[in-house]
Amino acid sequence: MVKKGVIALSQEIESKKILELQDRIDANSKLLDDIVNRLVSEYCKPLDDYVTFIKSVLDDTNNPPTDLELDDFILNLPVLLYFTGEAQESLGIREDIAKAIRQELYNRAFDNATGTIADKTAEAELAVQNEQITQIAYQRAYRKVKLRMEAGYELLQSIKKVITRRGQEYEMSRIDPARIGGQ
Repeated sequence: MVKKGVIALSQEIESKKILELQDRIDANSKLLDDIVNRLVSEYCKPLDDYVTFIKSVLDDTNNPPTDLELDDFILNLPVLLYFTGEAQESLGIREDIAKAIRQELYNRAFDNATGTIADKTAEAELAVQNEQITQIAYQRAYRKVKLRMEAGYELLQSIKKVITRRGQEYEMSRIDPARIGGQ
């Protein structure tokens, strides 16, 4: 709790500096986002395209997916997920290499720096900023690919449930034709 009459900030807020900092953050974030999205697109394009196709079939509410389309989905999704999983591991390898390169350069910069441990640490951290950003890009791309794969597996499970439900409805309609569509 701040005592009465005590100023909470050490100095006045300078909105111009804050806006400049936001612009710098936005520009750097856009660069990193572009790199990550390029990596993810490179590794996920077939899966992304197929999920987009599935979405277009589902969006056509006047024509629900046919059994043939559902069969197609259930056969193709695991294949695409298989190759995307392989790609995810490739990203993991690249992230590990980026981390090793960053650490090697950090150690070299630290050894060559002079001054106190804090001075050497600061100098080494500044020297490896680009390598750190590269490592972060691979790390984020790996996570995005992982999330897409998890969503793909969820989609696959949902399709399996629809097929099971349709099979149960079909069986019920054979036993009691008045129950077509679960009515």
